Amino acid sequence: MQGRYKRTAILLVLFLLLLSFAGCAGTESKTEHEVEVSDDHIEIGMSFDSFVIERWQRERDVFIATAKELGAEVNVQTANGEVEEQIKQIEYFVEKDVDLIVVVPIDAYKIQGAIGKAKRAGIPVVCYDRVVRSANTDLFISFDNEAVGRLMAQELFAAAGRDTNVIMICGPESDYNTDMVEDGFEQIMQNYRGNVIGSCRCENWKAEIAYDYVSENIDLVEQADLIMCGNDSLAGETIRALAERRLAGKIPVCGQDADLEACQRIVEGTQLMTVYKPVEKLARTAAEYSVKLAKGEKLDITTTYYDGAYDIPYVALEPICVTAENLDEAVISSGFHLREDVYLGE
Repeated sequence: MQGRYKRTAILLVLFLLLLSFAGCAGTESKTEHEVEVSDDHIEIGMSFDSFVIERWQRERDVFIATAKELGAEVNVQTANGEVEEQIKQIEYFVEKDVDLIVVVPIDAYKIQGAIGKAKRAGIPVVCYDRVVRSANTDLFISFDNEAVGRLMAQELFAAAGRDTNVIMICGPESDYNTDMVEDGFEQIMQNYRGNVIGSCRCENWKAEIAYDYVSENIDLVEQADLIMCGNDSLAGETIRALAERRLAGKIPVCGQDADLEACQRIVEGTQLMTVYKPVEKLARTAAEYSVKLAKGEKLDITTTYYDGAYDIPYVALEPICVTAENLDEAVISSGFHLREDVYLGE
């Protein structure tokens, strides 16, 4: 009888030990799961206008690399200049429940609704380089666009003088940066009493519109003392049309973005200047702030931008005027372009 009780006691002890081991195993499994969740990667959705503009691909790569270093994955989409496609991309990111959305907006107004959906879902939104109006986004990071316009005007009017005829070939109305650049340009133009004799808007930044405008209005263009172009792509097509009439280099032309071909034109003397915007710095800074926002961290930003309805956090980097005199220092020494590419093997 005592032997039976002894065996029962031993079995009971073994059973309790097994329960104890099982409990430990369960605790260990739970701990591993918790670590896995807490260390889960951050996912950022990024929607580009398009990659037609030369700089965007460079910025995409720098943004992705910086975000990866900080532990985030970036899902990049391009809308190819189609507003409806960009709206779908933003809505896809909302459905996917990404941690943050970065958008290079095609239209400053038409994607407000999609941005609103992201905000209501609790997903922070960053406007990269271009702002979305009245959307109350969590960050607008760009260059000082009014300063871009002022730099353009200062160089053009220094070359052409006062009381001169001006033609303005600008970007689309849907890109609010265009308005800011024009505002800066006009601030300086007033001081020189410039007279705008012709202008056009290039929707979706289509450079062929600039070419067509110059070609179709050549009699008017021949009266111009300077031509302000919204970016280097528009400047390139403007100069191509001028070259066909043997006017390239005779009328000062400006642009922005420091595209390789623009730098080559500055060397050959057909383009007066461009505005270099250190886009790699912009992309790195944007990625750093984006990861912070995705983690729920506060940004150490005190400057704000009024988007038409809200004051939103704003980071504005300084642009740099590039002419033949400082091209080597500003563009080549920084590593933005190689000397042999700019000077075509010299």
